[in-house]
Amino acid sequence: MHVPDGFIDAPVSVAAGAVAAAAVAVSLRGARRELAGVPGNSGGRRSPGIRGATGVQEVRGTTGVQGAPGAQGERAAPLAGLVAAFIFAVQMLNFPVAAGTSGHLLGGALAAVLVGPYTAVLCVSVVLLLQGVLFADGGLTALGVNITVMGVVTVLVAYGVFRALLGLLPRRRSAVTCAAFVAALVSVPAAATAFTGLYALGGTTDVALGKVFAAMVGVHVLIGIGEAVITAVTVGAVVAVRPDLVYAARARLAVRLELRTPPLREGGHETPAAAPAPTAAPAPAPPPGSASEGVPAPRRSARPLWIAGVLVTLLCAGGLSFYASASPDGLEKVAADHGIDEGEKEHSAKDSPLADYGIKDITDARLSGGLAGVIGACATLAVGSGVFVVLRRRRARAEDLSRAESGARAEGAPRAESVSRAEGVSRAGHAFPAEGESGTAQASRSAGTEPGTGHGASGGSQAGTDPGTGPDAATGAGAGTSSGTTAGAGAGTSARTSPGAGAGAGAGAAESGGAGGSTAAQDPAPPSPSGAGQ
Repeated sequence: MHVPDGFIDAPVSVAAGAVAAAAVAVSLRGARRELAGVPGNSGGRRSPGIRGATGVQEVRGTTGVQGAPGAQGERAAPLAGLVAAFIFAVQMLNFPVAAGTSGHLLGGALAAVLVGPYTAVLCVSVVLLLQGVLFADGGLTALGVNITVMGVVTVLVAYGVFRALLGLLPRRRSAVTCAAFVAALVSVPAAATAFTGLYALGGTTDVALGKVFAAMVGVHVLIGIGEAVITAVTVGAVVAVRPDLVYAARARLAVRLELRTPPLREGGHETPAAAPAPTAAPAPAPPPGSASEGVPAPRRSARPLWIAGVLVTLLCAGGLSFYASASPDGLEKVAADHGIDEGEKEHSAKDSPLADYGIKDITDARLSGGLAGVIGACATLAVGSGVFVVLRRRRARAEDLSRAESGARAEGAPRAESVSRAEGVSRAGHAFPAEGESGTAQASRSAGTEPGTGHGASGGSQAGTDPGTGPDAATGAGAGTSSGTTAGAGAGTSARTSPGAGAGAGAGAAESGGAGGSTAAQDPAPPSPSGAGQ
């Protein structure tokens, strides 16, 4: 369904080109996530879990997504390039669908299931670009139309149908293949409908749209059957070998195991199964710097599948393409029957050495077509893989920068907390009088380098490095002893680091004087006033 130049007028072609450019731009961003191996509803290998019911244990995990994070993305980029090359090669295999009509793979459904919708749009776009530039297949001014019809529409329709069917079908591998078959079958008539709509807006010939629509949809339903068979066979082969590489069905292909313990029978009566033994404590984490720290779990290499895919691609492009049907494809047939091709323009790349999938200087048709197919497949593989590897590396670089910023913030948080605590301690070391307290009833606490003074009748304390002084409010009436401490006549006490005398009149603790106040001084203090307390 490669639309040539001249079928659609310039304004509609420009509008379709804008739609295609926007779709490619969005896909470039979305493909980074898909190539990083981070599907929207699936993840890596999950740790085993046990269902709480007695006698029933359940272990879950996803197959094949192993190793460190990002390991899946390291394999996704070259596999996406392989998908693009495979689509190019299989599109050379035109198959007959009706008398005088042939069809070929569009590839949107196949790519969407295997590598994801965003990457699929890029795969088909790369194929269409190289076909138009190197092989003069599909107009260059109609490139936006071809990307919109064969890339965007087929991918969106096929991926939506596939995901919807997966939610309805049983959780089996065969369900993935069946869903891929139906998705591919529906996507081809959808593309034919999209072309009919564009032709209704900007067709260059006056043709009855009803006839065009009926002819396009009718023949492309038959072509859709061939597309569905190719897609189902390919997806089924990948599912059988490496189900973890089927992007759109990773969550569906998760491993789900149930271990059921049958109940014991004693005397013809069932007895409940014994409660499962407690699970062993998890093994301690390896010490930092040990050989086992940071070593990812072993994972299967995708290289054998990639090599097999390359060989199949080269076989299709270089060998089987010689046996492809020479009949016009569905769009060419409809255009010739209804006069749409009257507005066709000559291709600007008609003089390309590979035009019409052949090498001009080689007269042997089998050799010329085979070499042209191999060159095209290799070029598609190189360009596609290069684009996807660049996208993957940009994603990895962005992730590294994000981790570095997170690590810097994590390191800065404890420092800020320690500074905050130090400031809090420093502020807590200076006490201030409570609001509303009188001079004789204040209970103040302070730690500083200024001399401590205590005035009051009860309960304050001051600690200073200089001698503390404080006159008592009253002279005690009892006898006191002084050997670093002095007891007053009341219940007051005075504690010092040097001999002194004190008198207390209140029921508080007094240091260096002050009834009820206390001051601890490390330097010698002058003796207290004489009194009965000495």
